[in-house]
Amino acid sequence: MMARVFLAFLASAGLFYVNIMPTIVSGLIEALGFTNQQAGNVASANMYGAAAGALVIVFLVKRLNWQLAATAFLTMLIVIDFLSMKLTDPLVLVAVRFGHGFVGGMLVGTGFSLIARTVQPDRTFGVLLFVQFGFGGLGIMFIPEMVPTFGTPVLFYSLIAFSAATFAMLPFLPDYAVDHEEQAQAKLTAAPLLLVPLGLALATIFLFQGVNMGLFAFIIALGEHYALELDFISLSLGISNWLGLVGAALVVMIGDRFGYLKTVSAGIVITAIAIWALLYSNVPWIWVVANCTVGITWGFTISYLLGLASRFDMTGQMAALGGFASKMGLASGPVLTAWLLGEDNFSLIIWVCAIAMFLILITLWVPARLQDGIIRGETKGTEKAVA
Repeated sequence: MMARVFLAFLASAGLFYVNIMPTIVSGLIEALGFTNQQAGNVASANMYGAAAGALVIVFLVKRLNWQLAATAFLTMLIVIDFLSMKLTDPLVLVAVRFGHGFVGGMLVGTGFSLIARTVQPDRTFGVLLFVQFGFGGLGIMFIPEMVPTFGTPVLFYSLIAFSAATFAMLPFLPDYAVDHEEQAQAKLTAAPLLLVPLGLALATIFLFQGVNMGLFAFIIALGEHYALELDFISLSLGISNWLGLVGAALVVMIGDRFGYLKTVSAGIVITAIAIWALLYSNVPWIWVVANCTVGITWGFTISYLLGLASRFDMTGQMAALGGFASKMGLASGPVLTAWLLGEDNFSLIIWVCAIAMFLILITLWVPARLQDGIIRGETKGTEKAVA
């Protein structure tokens, strides 16, 4: 479990800004006077860079000395975050944050590849989300109120602190080397027959993350649009982030007991209903319940989706590819949302996100059924061996 926690920090450090994205977007708007589109572009550039870095690392993870690579990546992240504090021009900040995202994406992809080599990667991804939601909740609760006093540097200091903590954990992680047996297994699972379900699994991750982040990036602005107080918004979002710990903890406890199709479908349907409920955000208790529900189901569902992708091989390449799909979704969501939002057209983006969430069930069906069948076959084989 301690190794799972350290791996969770390693796989979170390069993308921790996602967990405090509403804080960063609103901070850029408030402290630097960015427009909705400019702030959204900075956020998306960070995540498109992460997607590019995650794609590059897919081809390197089997040969990479991950200890040296992680040390270099963390150092670069800290340097870029310090540089970002001094920037006020939207275009320059877009370019710099793309570079930050690229390095962070390689770090996260490296972490994902290591998680795929653990026993029951679904549970390790659950611990990953536990860490992300826990610290993300703290950031969303306290950072917005600090921005008016300390400006945008407080946003980047929080990222630096997380990277520094991860640095201290690196020496305590095992080697997680890929052996010859795993290499042979990777070649077998790369059969053309699996390309379609793998592609659908990646599409499911992309769409799920895109829909959630498209709404989440502007969730503070949405609350203000419905005349909610900033203190109330920050507190409720922080609590909803912490409740994401419940979803992640459920994954750790449940594992693959009920299979992917049932568990993931339930998470997606509940998320869609909670998003639709945000149409009534002017009622404070509905706002709280809807956001808290999304917090739980987001942590629960994405853990299983990343675990689903990681089961397509044993070396970590497909887990890293799942990380790429996740980051592409996280990056694309705010871009589309900013375009649809226009002059605060929040009801439109709520409807689009709710409907899109239901449609994700189509891409989930084939890969979830395939892996459920494999898991049932392994379970039966184990029972026979024990008998």
